[in-house]
Amino acid sequence: MVGRQKTPLTPRYYLDNFRYVLDFVKRLYGNLLNDSEWNFIHRFEALPLDAQCLYVRFSNRKGLFFRTNKLQYNEITDLSASVNALIDAGFVERLSAHHEIMGEAALSVFTKPELLNLLPLEPEESRPLAKEKKESVVRYALHELDFAEVVTSLTTHETVVKMNFEAEGMMVKYLFFGNRGSNMTEFVVRDLGMVNFERYDESKLTARFRTRKEVEDKLLISLTNEEFYDLKEAETPADDIYNWFLNWNETRPELTEIAIPGYQKLVCRVGAFLERQKLPDQALAVYELSDRVPARERRVRLLFKNGSVEEALALCDEIAVSPLNAEERYFATDFREKILGLSEKKRTRKATTRFLSDAESVNIPAAYRHHVEAGVMNYYLENDFDAAFTENYPWRGLFGLVFWDIIYDANVSAIHHPLQRAPSDFYLPDFYLKREDLLKKRLTELDTKDDWRRHVGRMFNAKYGITNVLVDWSDELLGLVQQMIELLDIEQLRLILLEMARNVREHTRGFPDLLIWNDQGDYSFVEVKSPTDHLGPQQLHWLEFFQTIGVQGKVVRVIWEL
Repeated sequence: MVGRQKTPLTPRYYLDNFRYVLDFVKRLYGNLLNDSEWNFIHRFEALPLDAQCLYVRFSNRKGLFFRTNKLQYNEITDLSASVNALIDAGFVERLSAHHEIMGEAALSVFTKPELLNLLPLEPEESRPLAKEKKESVVRYALHELDFAEVVTSLTTHETVVKMNFEAEGMMVKYLFFGNRGSNMTEFVVRDLGMVNFERYDESKLTARFRTRKEVEDKLLISLTNEEFYDLKEAETPADDIYNWFLNWNETRPELTEIAIPGYQKLVCRVGAFLERQKLPDQALAVYELSDRVPARERRVRLLFKNGSVEEALALCDEIAVSPLNAEERYFATDFREKILGLSEKKRTRKATTRFLSDAESVNIPAAYRHHVEAGVMNYYLENDFDAAFTENYPWRGLFGLVFWDIIYDANVSAIHHPLQRAPSDFYLPDFYLKREDLLKKRLTELDTKDDWRRHVGRMFNAKYGITNVLVDWSDELLGLVQQMIELLDIEQLRLILLEMARNVREHTRGFPDLLIWNDQGDYSFVEVKSPTDHLGPQQLHWLEFFQTIGVQGKVVRVIWEL
């Protein structure tokens, strides 16, 4: 049960990794690279070894500007010569007056005391600035001083350089990882043994993008997300953000399918932000651009709040016909009843509330107020039951172990690079649609409980420590999974795993908190609720699904004993 062993990093490990990425991108995406990107690659490959190392060091660091006298890389034999080689080849350039538009980034590489000492300031200017924060000093320099003079003062005794080809380098990494969230540190955590990835036959890895437009569309959404985050961080007025987003949305290109999920998430983020900023009409206008969860629910609530009752009812009916998850399914019924109940002056209760009110209750010492599940677990232990914390943990683990090779099957064309933690379609409907036959075949092959036990045991030992987004490794996992196999019927296990597979994003959560069982074969999955807690729609989904297939599950309401 040992994962990949730790490998000592070579002095130029980062260059090896970057060259690997370049070769990988040339092989899978060479037909999508533009002339500027090919030019970058060819010119990089022509650089001296140490210059390549220094450029990759720059590209892996935050920011575009660097002070060369602060560089310390023991594996680079002559830093000064490497800087000059990069300047001569156009990979970096010296800080100059034409960088004024990026002045804040350039000045930020200096400390506040250094700026006060180096900037061309008169004494009457310097003294009050000494009491200000660094950001204020930078702003003053950019707005009150001549930038050319600032550059001369800052670079008289040292060289400051700006990295070039940042767009081309970013695109190479984006093509490799397929997103903006991953970076070259993924190689480091792998090589240090901090994360063990599934091993693939690289000849079977497929391109994430089929066309240049797919690349640019998906990247556009990522960059717009980042711009939205920056606007919020800068405390931009909410009305300005609303106008910015609508203007962007009107001018954006027609998006390819691969970019649609990211666009839908962005719409929901902007809508939620506008709601929090007390701009309901603007939020509604944004939510109308998406049918993704939770946009439709938020639209119903906002429509009802502004008096558009008929529109709210019509949208509830639309959601009820094709709910995207448990939240939508229960919401459509509950909110419709609420609207009609108000018009008829009837009191209505949500489905989750009705289910919770019918639950049994147990008295638990108030000492467990902050550990309510532990209190209920102890209650059952004192009543001759074994008990374990479960919630989503063993169910996700069971799914990951039973279907491991199907999840990470490179033949399905959803694995695109060797550091991928999940297939690219894992949280999309395609995951089930493309693998339905394989999933059902696996469940048919596991014909007896011994088959189930042997299979999950074999996978647990063979894959222990390898990253799987559903499997949280621990020594307790296998025992819990085997206990569930022992207690449930084979057909029940099959039905639960298929239900999870149909919507991996939603149906791998919401399972009950505890599993209790005794020697007589009695068992139950127990959802624990304190007096102030409520039952979530996804939790109700699984409790009702358990009822339908005959799995023992229940809600227990806690009453505190003072």
